[in-house]
Amino acid sequence: MQKLILGRKNHITIVSAILIIIAYVSRLGFQNEPIAIWSLIIASVLGVIPIAIQAYQALRVKVVSIDVLVTIAVIGAFLIRNYEESAIVTFLFLFGAYLEQRTLNKTRSAIKELTEMAPEVALKQLKNGEFEEVAIEEVDIGDILLVKTGAKIPVDGTVLTGEGHINEASITGEAVPVSKKKDSGVYAGTILENGTIQITADRVGEDTTFGKIIELVEEAQDSKSEAERFIDRFSKYYTPAVLVLSFIVWIFSRDIELAITILVLGCPGALVIGVPVSNVAGIGNGARHGILLKGSEVISDFSRLDTMVFDKTGTLTIGNPKVADKEIYADNVYEVLGYLASVEKESDHPLAKAVVEYIGDREPFRVEKTEVVKGGGIVAHVEGHKVAVGNVALMEQENILLSEKARADIARFEKNGNSLVLTSVDGELKALMGIRDQIRPGVKDDLKKLKKLGVKNLVVLSGDNQGTVDLVARELGLTEAHGHMLPEDKATYIKELQEKGQIVAFVGDGVNDSPSLALAQIGIAMGNGTDVAIETSDVVLMNSDFSRLPHALGLTKATANNMLQNIIIAVGVVLVLLASVFFSKWMNMSIGMLVHEASILVVILNGMRLLRYKLRK
Repeated sequence: MQKLILGRKNHITIVSAILIIIAYVSRLGFQNEPIAIWSLIIASVLGVIPIAIQAYQALRVKVVSIDVLVTIAVIGAFLIRNYEESAIVTFLFLFGAYLEQRTLNKTRSAIKELTEMAPEVALKQLKNGEFEEVAIEEVDIGDILLVKTGAKIPVDGTVLTGEGHINEASITGEAVPVSKKKDSGVYAGTILENGTIQITADRVGEDTTFGKIIELVEEAQDSKSEAERFIDRFSKYYTPAVLVLSFIVWIFSRDIELAITILVLGCPGALVIGVPVSNVAGIGNGARHGILLKGSEVISDFSRLDTMVFDKTGTLTIGNPKVADKEIYADNVYEVLGYLASVEKESDHPLAKAVVEYIGDREPFRVEKTEVVKGGGIVAHVEGHKVAVGNVALMEQENILLSEKARADIARFEKNGNSLVLTSVDGELKALMGIRDQIRPGVKDDLKKLKKLGVKNLVVLSGDNQGTVDLVARELGLTEAHGHMLPEDKATYIKELQEKGQIVAFVGDGVNDSPSLALAQIGIAMGNGTDVAIETSDVVLMNSDFSRLPHALGLTKATANNMLQNIIIAVGVVLVLLASVFFSKWMNMSIGMLVHEASILVVILNGMRLLRYKLRK
């Protein structure tokens, strides 16, 4: 019965409104007082039933809620035969609850939009080679799926055949379609705008990137911040305090109506709802802009941070080293580069891949007697020539003479932050290549925005050599730069900063970043990073888009400010109402409840402003 009544609250609100209108029409239009009084009595009884049920449910778990205050106030007004007050108070309270729920549902629209984007069916290849439409729950890892123009990608997978352009806005926030072809990765929930592709399922259901986004945002919106926990504790003691104050007023004044009015006006509704609505709206805005904030506690810490620490590779840089400088000390350039490419194809080292990519496709030479020199490079025989490819230490080990020009080039390349690849043929230096990771486009401007938002210290930590790290720091205008840092060294450095009282955020993308991401007050993972990094972080930047970082920081600051504004509005309204009871003659229960419900609507609308938040340019 309780569930049935609470499920009809909106209907009861409408009936109460109609009965109140009938009462006033009867009284003012037809001077029919009996009908007016009975209409108000029925409206009062109907209206107080769902409120009393909620009050009873709260008392069962030993909580003196707002519903308890309103129920006592309405019963008191009813007993002193103030049916007009009791009817209006119950109607306003129910109507306020309706507005509150409707507005909160709007703030949760980000989740609703995400879940509606989730694919429900897929075209799955059967054993006979034909494709059949099945429910998404019937798709397993390794299944081959067909996706046609306009359809949603049902799983995270890899393109087997076909080409097309996919709108990945649901994952990355970017509306520009991305070209996909064989071996390209695709995400569940994205839309194939043109073309036809076949994909193999790599991740299905909740394990897909899209599924994890929904799960993370839902968890974040259900979490409570420090401010919310404080308000919960405050309400626990505040509500009984209002009851006691009302009782004391009645003892000294013997004015039951005044005591009941204090009960109504002391309801902290706006205070209870103000902070959660800011939290939900802020997290919803982040989800729409490709930023996953894992809980309202993150918002509190993130908004107050003063130090941001970055991993270099894959975070400040693209993470894909390329040949940036080269010097050739031979006339037969084509042969030397051919020997170099042939040897480097024997290695899976990132520098070797960069060299092969730079030289491009060419007929490889036959490579024999390959010897990998630990920490140095590779020595091999190519077409009867002894070829050594590696660093300066390998050249010295092979007794290769380095001319003054070569040494000057080496010094210049290192100063520019390059990793060196030297090539000798039959004991003579023939080529020098400088390879370095490229800084992400736009990172410098994004770091300037972070400084304007109040980040005092920008620090880079990297396992790369100090020269390379210093070069990146100078180019980007960072505060500090530390090279030769192992994962444990990074974690130790973050601990030292925290011991100095600094609030630290760490931005990284790899498995080796996980300890630092977990240790920092705010761990920020690049969305294309490893699963471990994403799981241990507090904030995820989808599609590894660094430009989302300033928006994330600005959003958390705006959300924290919004929470504070709502607290001030809520407390201010209650204080003004209570003061009006004692120092004015015009304040009564109906006016108080009207102002009270209006304050709830004000804090909700104030919180909803965060849904439209954009970082100012």
